[in-house]
Amino acid sequence: MPLPFLLLPLSTAHPPRARHGARLEAPRPCVRRGILRVRASGEAAPPPSRTQMIMDKISGGDEVGGAGGAYSYEALKRLDRVCSSICESQVDSNVPEIVTRVQGPLVDYDLGSDSKIFDVLVCGGTLCIFIATALSYKGLRVGIIERNIIKGREQEWNISRKELMEIVEVGILSEAEVEQIITSDFNPNRCAFENKGEIWMENILHLGISPAKLVEIMKERFISSGGTILEGKSLSSISVHDDLAVLKLSDGDCLPCRLVVDAMGNFSPIVRQIRSGRKPDGLCLVVGSCAHGFEKNTTSDVIFSSSSVKRAGNFGVQLFWEAFPAGSGPTDRTTYMFTYVDPQFGCPKLEELLEIYWNLMPGYQDVVLENLEIRRVIFGIFPTYRDSPLPAAFDRILQVGDASGIQSPVSFGGFGSLTRHLGRLSNGVYEAVSGDFLDAHSLRLLNPYMPNLSASWLFQRAMSTRPQTNISPTFINDLLFANFQSMQKLGNPVLRPFLQDVIQFGPLVKTLGLVMLSRPQILPSIFKQVGLGVILNWSSHFGMLGYYTFLSSFIDPAIRTWVESLPPRNRYQWKRYLEAWQYGAGLDYRQEE
Repeated sequence: MPLPFLLLPLSTAHPPRARHGARLEAPRPCVRRGILRVRASGEAAPPPSRTQMIMDKISGGDEVGGAGGAYSYEALKRLDRVCSSICESQVDSNVPEIVTRVQGPLVDYDLGSDSKIFDVLVCGGTLCIFIATALSYKGLRVGIIERNIIKGREQEWNISRKELMEIVEVGILSEAEVEQIITSDFNPNRCAFENKGEIWMENILHLGISPAKLVEIMKERFISSGGTILEGKSLSSISVHDDLAVLKLSDGDCLPCRLVVDAMGNFSPIVRQIRSGRKPDGLCLVVGSCAHGFEKNTTSDVIFSSSSVKRAGNFGVQLFWEAFPAGSGPTDRTTYMFTYVDPQFGCPKLEELLEIYWNLMPGYQDVVLENLEIRRVIFGIFPTYRDSPLPAAFDRILQVGDASGIQSPVSFGGFGSLTRHLGRLSNGVYEAVSGDFLDAHSLRLLNPYMPNLSASWLFQRAMSTRPQTNISPTFINDLLFANFQSMQKLGNPVLRPFLQDVIQFGPLVKTLGLVMLSRPQILPSIFKQVGLGVILNWSSHFGMLGYYTFLSSFIDPAIRTWVESLPPRNRYQWKRYLEAWQYGAGLDYRQEE
């Protein structure tokens, strides 16, 4: 099975030049700053881990929201506690009710004499600034509510120029500004499989861009277009009336709007309410670092698959790697190690993975760890649900970005997913607000079923280890190499979409066929690895992928003129159907010239 890869929202770290890193040294005894660490019981505490010693030496920088925005050891421990709570319970029974439905229009509600009604209020997240700016440029009255400061993190995002230009096409970024935010440009890009072989491509995740510069440009553009930013405020509750939604903030302020856009990410409290605290179906755990001192630093790794399963926590895990040059210096490089796991008791902790990372990264990158200057340690957890994208559950509330689950369950590409869907979503939201199509049914059409996204769940399962399956510890690496080798033989029209996180019916059929013909002996292991139930479920999405391809290729051209002649509400609905066919079949993707 071909596996699309890997636009992780963590991407290349970008430490400022003035910031000092931590040079690795031999572990020290359990004495720090002249004080022996002692437990409350009087027993000496165990010595700090290598991860803690490294992170304690790195100067603290400004932490921002979103994946990869926190760098401290305390933040690592907090996230490990969150991960443990996810893995150790089936359902979170203490989910607060953020959204309540109030029958009737908004009457006798004291909003204050200076209150104004927003068309759209966007709640939270660094990436919210993009959808907010696009909507403000269309003439809507838009506000942003952010509990922190809207600020891009220091580490770079990686993306291809083709994907970055999709923001330019929306009209909120110029080509000249694109050049200003690019901090590194490197080629070629490698897909490698330990002890198997490697494939080299051009222009895949080959740009490093500065989130700090990009978000600042968007922030200035949003304000100049008439947008309102409310920083340092967090959402307390939402009351949904027939005509408006009223947001109550933690400081007691109330803000009315016609539509709430939930951009609060994977751990949005509104999403927790909709999903009733259910644990995710899968997790991607990511660790890494940006370091100074790499001599070989002109190419990138889009995916490097370790040769066999390693032990972490109570699990065996298959490890994958990425590596990119960092724009902060010619010898600065960011490397990531990640794995996919089922969220259950005994799931490895991020700190445990970091200890494995320090042991294995030198061999992966052919460096001596003690010769590197660690500038930043990176970590994150990314949940996924099989029933994604998340359809609207309430009138006047819509999830976008990671909160919607519209990112691939394999790549978790928050920024790459945003660039792909920004034009579609901004146009759809504008039409919904303009036509007052803000009931839950109409909003569900903006996060429709997409069979290519649902089919990706099988690929994550194929890359996750499962206990007691009795398959070879090298199976996942063998499977990946077989798929990529087949896609390479079929050429760029098959390989490039997969590397840019797009699954299409034709390339998928060709790859499956070639793998089955060339490696039929691998099929029994695939069934053991993923399970018959997952295979059957995937088959239905595979069939729908073919159906959506047919609809978008043949029915869409035949009925598009008719759709434009329909009354407003019907036209809005049918335009969303056409978009669902196109994006659900991956036919929005255009090959580079």
